[in-house]
Amino acid sequence: MDGNLGTTNVILGIMAAVSVLEALVLAGVGVAGYLVYRRVMDLIDGLEMRQVAPAMARVNAILDDVKVVSGKVKEETDRVDYAIRSTMNRVDDTADRVKTNVRARTSRIVGFVRGARVALETILSRAA
Repeated sequence: MDGNLGTTNVILGIMAAVSVLEALVLAGVGVAGYLVYRRVMDLIDGLEMRQVAPAMARVNAILDDVKVVSGKVKEETDRVDYAIRSTMNRVDDTADRVKTNVRARTSRIVGFVRGARVALETILSRAA
C-alpha cells in the first residue's frame, strides 16, 4: 500500500500545482482585462475630446441659430397673420358700409319704381 499512497500523493501534488497555476492564469487574465479596459476607455475619452466635443459644440451652435431663426419666423408669422386679419376685417367693414350706402341711395329709386309700377297697374287695370 505504500506504493499506492505515493502515487496518490504525487497525483494530488500535481493537481494542487495545476490549481495554483490556473489561479495565477485567471488572475493574469483579470489584470490583462482591466488593462485593456483602461486603455480602451482612455482611447474613447481621447476620441471624444478630439472628435465628439467639437462636433457637439458646432451642433449646439447650429441648434441655437435654428432656435433664434424659428423665433423670428414665429414673430413674423404672427405679425403677418395680424395684418391679414385686420385687413380682412377692414374689407368686411368697407363692404358693409358700401352695402348700407347703396341700399340707402337705391331705396328711394326702388320706392319710386314700385310706386310707378303700382300706379301703372292701377291705371291699366281700370282701363281694361
